[in-house]
Amino acid sequence: MKTQMAKRVFSVAFAATVLGGLNGCATTANNPKDPYESFNRAMFSVNEGIDLVVKPVAQGYDAAAPLPVKAGIGNFFGNIYDVWTAVNNFLQGKGGQGLSDVGRVLVNTTIGIGGVFDVASEMGLEKHTEDFGQTLGKWGVDDGPYFYWPLIGPRTTRDSFGWLVDSYADPVWRVDDVALRNSLVGVRFIDLRASLLPTDRVVEQAAFDKYNYIRDAYLQNRRSEINDGKTLIEGRGEGECKQSRCY
Repeated sequence: MKTQMAKRVFSVAFAATVLGGLNGCATTANNPKDPYESFNRAMFSVNEGIDLVVKPVAQGYDAAAPLPVKAGIGNFFGNIYDVWTAVNNFLQGKGGQGLSDVGRVLVNTTIGIGGVFDVASEMGLEKHTEDFGQTLGKWGVDDGPYFYWPLIGPRTTRDSFGWLVDSYADPVWRVDDVALRNSLVGVRFIDLRASLLPTDRVVEQAAFDKYNYIRDAYLQNRRSEINDGKTLIEGRGEGECKQSRCY
């Protein structure tokens, strides 16, 4: 298992490093954050091909699984991720949110029966979502060029490396029983894909160019997440923006 994880981490890291250094080979793109648009569109097509198999499975799961089952599965994996969210909140200096996340894990793991029930939200403990890419952004690491990877989807260069750390810290990938680990990974992946089915319809209806739509939405959303909902005007510092009113 550790060998497979190392190979997976190395391959993505190598690709991000090499492609990030090919400044002389960058193609002209509509978005300056996307200098490798030709490569990214090719990977986007690969992902679309993979999704021809994954999407029907997700649709079948969405149709067959009762709502309480889907909610329980989502809560279970969400509770696992709350641990990593807490770590990232502490790393970002947001101690209050980090303690709240720790409280969520304790409540949901015990009273919520292993996280299947989100009791913590009912108790007023707000759910947060933080990853290591956001932590790097808080530390001032530039986002770098945009990439679109097969399976994991859109990432900036910074978020690509953040994803490697997220994956390494993910306890699901550290389950020793291969069959159990693969089952957990598969169920989580299908559950996540099923949760995105409503988004598919929005993108198909609204997007003239699906690739551009997803890229621009991703970059805008990541800026918002890293700045905790504050929207920054280019050239203005974060301190000049208060409560999402800097447009």
